[in-house]
Amino acid sequence: MYYKYIDLATIFIFLCRIELGTGLKGAVALDSWTFDKMISKFKATLVKFDVTYPYGEKEDEYGKIAEAARFSPDLLISEVGIQDYGEQENSDIAERFGVSKDDFPVIKLFVESESEPIAYSGDIKADEIKNFIKKHSNVRLVLNKCLPKLDELAEKFMAASKYDERQAILSEANQIASGITSTEEIKYTDVYIKMMQKVLERGDGFIASEKERVKNIKDGKITATKKEEMQGRLNILQSFTKKDEL
Repeated sequence: MYYKYIDLATIFIFLCRIELGTGLKGAVALDSWTFDKMISKFKATLVKFDVTYPYGEKEDEYGKIAEAARFSPDLLISEVGIQDYGEQENSDIAERFGVSKDDFPVIKLFVESESEPIAYSGDIKADEIKNFIKKHSNVRLVLNKCLPKLDELAEKFMAASKYDERQAILSEANQIASGITSTEEIKYTDVYIKMMQKVLERGDGFIASEKERVKNIKDGKITATKKEEMQGRLNILQSFTKKDEL
């Protein structure tokens, strides 16, 4: 009898979650009534059009984006659940933006300065989607293994046109590095500093060649740990890539 009550309680909670539309943590569920209201409040809104209750690896990856965006007040991460049965909930939104259930999940970025959403066509991988957001909006979103202050310095470094200006930024990066105590953060801080040094020695073209080199290593036969490390390096290199080159 005791176990029967537990089972009934579990089912009740599950049904309540469905009724309330509780979904991915950090992602706001939008519908026909709230879509335009919410989109208009943010500089950028990432929307995933999908089945009503998605799950699996792609949903987990999307959850990583929601987690990363929790400190970005100008970016909203959202989901629209589309029903192709019963009351056909939110099917009007799908039709409005040309979304077909055969393509689920479909991700689009709504930017306040753009009249039409920008469609994402890559793999459903958190870091790739973060780069997509970075490319098409002015919203700052920290990638895995990246350090916000050094990201800012990397962008400032690449925007500087004079050698002396870049040298001064490198000195500033070294000063920040001296105050870092975390072993992992020290490791990735060194990547920022080495990239700046290499650009001073070889020019801006070094970044593109280094990205290609690291990508080839990442795509090769290496351990999962090494792949994560290489992806971290690629993420840092993105901070050295000018926006029109992303």
